[in-house]
Amino acid sequence: MSCLGWLGIIIATSTNDWVTMCKYGLSTCKKMDELEAKGPWAECVISTALYHCVFLTQILDLPAYIQTTRALMITGSILGLPAVGMLLMSMPCINLGNEPQSSKNKRTILGGVLILIVALCGMVSTVWFPIGAHQEQGLMSFGFSLYTGWVGTIFSLLGGCFLTCCSSESSPRAYQDNNRFYYSKQGGGNAPAAPSTNHAKSAHV
Repeated sequence: MSCLGWLGIIIATSTNDWVTMCKYGLSTCKKMDELEAKGPWAECVISTALYHCVFLTQILDLPAYIQTTRALMITGSILGLPAVGMLLMSMPCINLGNEPQSSKNKRTILGGVLILIVALCGMVSTVWFPIGAHQEQGLMSFGFSLYTGWVGTIFSLLGGCFLTCCSSESSPRAYQDNNRFYYSKQGGGNAPAAPSTNHAKSAHV
């Protein structure tokens, strides 16, 4: 679930179909070539025979919601890489030497925290961007990229919560270190006592 959420964040970051803006109806805007799809990186004009994009290269002149969306989505995409790596190394089928289970639990919790940060970045970006676009130019509908960002945020949030809440330290009996000794009920781990030479004294005791 965390990997799928991270993949959704990456897809939303790399595409520009976040919002669709138009002052008139959909068919009217297509005839007048005024239907626009806007994302963090470009503004695209959509018509029946044209799909033209203008990249937003003037960083200092961009609104605050676009700059914030770029920074947060890039941060979330980068943090997802070490998070997924930690989660893969915490799987039961992978052992790094003779490490105890507690080390895997700590690594899983750290990966879950990073996934939660990825979800937080996606949540702020996918909520603030359509609000800012609506206040600036008027918003008609949401695009594919925005829906993908929402799905990725939800998956990352659920996956991060499961990882951090379900990977806590267990009781000492659940996981034993390699140097722990185990004793049977019969012997109790002790060597058998030598037979007593004085039967009467042993019986009396």
